Amino acid sequence: MSQHRIFVTGGNGFVGSHVVRQLIENDYEVVCLLRDSSRTERIDNLPLIRVSGDVRNRESVERGMKGCEGVIHLASLSSWKDIQSDLMPEVVVKGSQNVLNSAQNLGSVRTVFVSSCTAVNGTDEPSLLHEESPFTLPNTKAYAYAHAKKQVEDYCFTMSEEGLPVIIVNPTEVYGPHDIDRVTSANLIDFAASNPVLVCSGGTGIIHVNDVATGIIRAYEKGIQGERYILSSENLTIRELAEMTLQILGKKKKIITLPNLFIRLLATAGNTLKIPLPFEPAVIPYAVKYWFMDNQKSINSLGMSYISAEETLRQTLEWLEQRKWI
Repeated sequence: MSQHRIFVTGGNGFVGSHVVRQLIENDYEVVCLLRDSSRTERIDNLPLIRVSGDVRNRESVERGMKGCEGVIHLASLSSWKDIQSDLMPEVVVKGSQNVLNSAQNLGSVRTVFVSSCTAVNGTDEPSLLHEESPFTLPNTKAYAYAHAKKQVEDYCFTMSEEGLPVIIVNPTEVYGPHDIDRVTSANLIDFAASNPVLVCSGGTGIIHVNDVATGIIRAYEKGIQGERYILSSENLTIRELAEMTLQILGKKKKIITLPNLFIRLLATAGNTLKIPLPFEPAVIPYAVKYWFMDNQKSINSLGMSYISAEETLRQTLEWLEQRKWI
């Protein structure tokens, strides 16, 4: 019997590399679309088929996807430096449309689109959001990433109505070992280094990178066409995230919550006047919102169970200490 062959975009990334590893462990044959400039150290030791290309190039996408029975589309922008750039519509929106159109063109290949909890919604006060929650984020440059992901989801629903078996997953903030670009772990490094620790009012769901990978594969195997599934463990305020980090590290420090308005003004001034700030200004519109997600649908429909926030942070911090980043 031939192995089930899956086409993966973004397989060299933080989440993608864990997805690729788990697919191979589950006897899938993996075809990875990789740009010539991609850093691939996280997947270099894995038995996979490499296809040179870019999601922005439809021809290379279709070439790589040919002969595959499934698609997992992870390729996106993960750097905060890029999320308000012109790359956003190019990579996230047009790139995703290329993947979805190719899947349709090659005979309705089953596809999982890895979206984000930011495409579900964010609120000013803590409120539990679910797959059907209305999306109310303002359509401004500050939320360009959330709107780009939402735009692709809308395209997924359209394609689903046209017969493409596409499933959406919405992970919350992903932590775990091998975050070499410090996409989320930069938070923890800041908490460990700062004194006092300054936080804003906001919060997020937390998920271990291994659980995201499992959830993506389960969505591929068990998900229902045209449905979305939130992948998340526990919801924590930014303050609770800082407290838990310091507790695990055994550090006693004062945590000060700054007013969100003050932080927003500081970020705007830093951006406008090009003043170096102790944080990335593009993060702030997201940090001052609550992204508290209800994970019941993934538990009931995909059979998910989640590593606790504390254990997730412990494993991440141990890895950061090994790297001498803390």
